Amino acid sequence: QVQLVESGGGLVQAGGSLRLSCATSGTTISTYAMAWFRQAPGKERECVAAINRSGGTTYYTDSVKGRFAISRDNAKNTVYLQVNRLKPEDTAVYYCAARYSAASSNYIRPDQYTYWGQGTQVTVSS
Repeated sequence: QVQLVESGGGLVQAGGSLRLSCATSGTTISTYAMAWFRQAPGKERECVAAINRSGGTTYYTDSVKGRFAISRDNAKNTVYLQVNRLKPEDTAVYYCAARYSAASSNYIRPDQYTYWGQGTQVTVSS
């Protein structure tokens, strides 16, 4: 049973930073594509960053480019999302997602992912 557990969320002032972590158990993530999604109240879940199984290719949605950085440590079975220069509009529940990937591809739609964490709340005050 693959389980993902996010941590690192919290309340931060605009301009601040957080480091979100996604610890995975039940498998080794070296053959999994990973991603971070977020969902704000009343909005659809969106992919903010994705990383392929080797870590060699990443994707960022336009609104976070230059501020967020996704990385992975396959030896630790952990994926990270460094979030910098936070804005109030970044406020959302952030979810980690995983899917087995035979190819070195990124996936950015929620329906492309098999496993999800429970989410961690990020709240940015102005």
